[in-house]
Amino acid sequence: MTDLLTDSIQDYLKSIYDLTENGQPASTTSLALRLGIAPASVTGMLQKLANLKPPLVNYHKHQGAKLTTKGRRAALEVIRHHRLLESWLVQTLGYSWDEVHNEAEKLEHVISEDFETRIAAAMGDPERDPHGDLIPSANLEMPKDESVSLSTLESEQEAIVRRVDAQDTGFLRHLEELALIPGARVKTLTVSRYDQVMTVQVQGRKEIVTLGPVITKRVFVEIL
Repeated sequence: MTDLLTDSIQDYLKSIYDLTENGQPASTTSLALRLGIAPASVTGMLQKLANLKPPLVNYHKHQGAKLTTKGRRAALEVIRHHRLLESWLVQTLGYSWDEVHNEAEKLEHVISEDFETRIAAAMGDPERDPHGDLIPSANLEMPKDESVSLSTLESEQEAIVRRVDAQDTGFLRHLEELALIPGARVKTLTVSRYDQVMTVQVQGRKEIVTLGPVITKRVFVEIL
């Protein structure tokens, strides 16, 4: 499907998918900020995508955009490519988790469906990428994410880190220094009701870690 769409259109669809996961339409402003494009250009592209036969988005001026069924499948295909590529780069080529995003951004548009199938099979059809994000299935269905933000935990709760909402290199390296990576087991010790600062014990790390909401709201866990 995606080989019939330009790289730009695929980027729009992927961004709209990410911005509408909460059920709300993606606004022109939010898309412009995310893509680094002028709002007027975003409006023009949304109108184009809405006027395709069949349309890829439902768009109404001042009301934002949502993906149609076809648009959602196209977005999930690009997301599947991206997350499989990130996993493959880490597992096969020795990339670190903070290096793979930009490489996958370039490659996601050009790999064939046969290549996608082969790398998925070679890795045993992974369910998550190196950042813990769920990988859409081969039939383009997104598994349900049961994880919750670390910031929602109370004191004395234990959890396993499932994913992190980050791609920037510095942030990912900082999380790695804290051992706060997918698969890590954490226990909250104290939680401040006033500034949302919490102290946690990360399995395998002797020091107690103090975390603010900038981190805890971007780390998602499964409560044990």
